[in-house]
Amino acid sequence: MGWEFEMSDDSAWKSWIDDVIEERKKHNLLRSLEALEPVSPVKIKRGKTGYTTLFSSNDYLGLSGDERVIRGVVSTIEKYGLGPRGSPLICGYSTLHQRLEEEIAHWKRTEAALLCPTGFSANLAVISGLADENTTIFSDELNHASIIDGCTLARRGGATLKVYGHRDTDALEAMLKRCKSERAMVVTDSVFSMDGDLAPLKELADLCERYGALFVIDEAHGSFAFGDQGRGLAEHCGVSDRVDVHVGTLSKGAGGQGGFIATSASLRTLLLNLGRSYIYSTAAPLSVIGGLLAALEVVRTDEEPQKRLWARVHQLAEGLGMELASPIVPIVIGGKEETLKASAALREQGIDVTAIRPPTVPEGTSRLRITVSAAHSAEDIDRLIKALRDVM
Repeated sequence: MGWEFEMSDDSAWKSWIDDVIEERKKHNLLRSLEALEPVSPVKIKRGKTGYTTLFSSNDYLGLSGDERVIRGVVSTIEKYGLGPRGSPLICGYSTLHQRLEEEIAHWKRTEAALLCPTGFSANLAVISGLADENTTIFSDELNHASIIDGCTLARRGGATLKVYGHRDTDALEAMLKRCKSERAMVVTDSVFSMDGDLAPLKELADLCERYGALFVIDEAHGSFAFGDQGRGLAEHCGVSDRVDVHVGTLSKGAGGQGGFIATSASLRTLLLNLGRSYIYSTAAPLSVIGGLLAALEVVRTDEEPQKRLWARVHQLAEGLGMELASPIVPIVIGGKEETLKASAALREQGIDVTAIRPPTVPEGTSRLRITVSAAHSAEDIDRLIKALRDVM
């Protein structure tokens, strides 16, 4: 027998909850969950409506369904189960976790790496752990929510926050010139998640060196998709060794779950002592770690997934008559209602493209956000191009 919890009709909480939900409904901003039946990295079954092709997944290389990665998961779970359950500093840190950190550091060409439960928690650990009352943080205005929340926590600890215009290195330099703090930190996404555009990493590296700022980049959408062996946009731009802290996720291009911080050995030591989102989170289960070790091996030894990804990106760019800088393709429509209608029309054709609305993006810039994967076939891209022409 289940238990039901109901607030009394005159509860102030119930009234507030109902009002907020209704307000979001009225403005087409109410989010909800839909359970999907996965078929492949880019195919799902949605109820009785048949099969749908996903153009909303961040599995850029299709590794979540790669047989080599699946074997890594299966063999690990058969040998170890899920492993000890606890935070890394208690009992959750295993020899496999250690091995994955060493492999990531070798791959990223840094002294050390630290695994985190998610890319979100990695950004929280870095920014809130390193910035104090003697620090000014300089953050791009279109940085991811995890960076914004990390800056918010740092401000509670006394840090100063300065937000510079998107990719505006002139504005950033003017702010750095006026900075009076003992320490400065510049933090940016490498590939911006809603627009798919790229940070000017070389110019940012120059500024950080000129003004003695710690250079932190979030390669959530850059790692695995860009660079030799998928090392990221910083490697692609030739500035990887000029970045102090590389933050990344393992839930996108790696097809798994988790995040990492690749940096110096001393900074790693500091972060595992000061990064609260790392310290107080349970370590990833060993089945996930086994799959990620296999995924990293695939990326380092097999160029084909990355080549397929960029072939599909170029195919889509040519079909839409657009210049695309990344596998993230925004089709800005403007109004929320029109964007939701366009997304629904694509769904009727068996194509899943998410409608992105405020507050994720600014008012008046609602958009269809397309993501391309190596798991897409050329036929999938052709269908998408035709469907977009029909809908738009």
